[in-house]
Amino acid sequence: MNIEDWKSQLKRGTLEFCILLLIQSEPSYGYGIISKLEQYPIVAAKENTIYPLLRRLLKEGYIDANWREGTEGLPPRKYYSLTEKGLEYISAMSKEWTNLVCSIEALKGGASWTKD
Repeated sequence: MNIEDWKSQLKRGTLEFCILLLIQSEPSYGYGIISKLEQYPIVAAKENTIYPLLRRLLKEGYIDANWREGTEGLPPRKYYSLTEKGLEYISAMSKEWTNLVCSIEALKGGASWTKD
């Protein structure tokens, strides 16, 4: 495996978490999410990746969607927000992320770390 393959696998495993973090900070529409992720190349993704993921998160009840009228002549947009179930899910994901990052840092020779 080369570094690009590894980065692709890493991205697949974290993209859902990144999307939920964006939606948690403020309700967002699909293209807005794509644009924000483009600021971070390691997690940037195209429409054919983001929209199916949003549909799955919606179906699983982690996010909700509602249409908002566009401003300045723009068409209406579907905005996504976290549900209670989504807030619980992102809280659990955050704990696991912290466990993962701290474990990797310890393996790299950083400060020792043990799980609570």
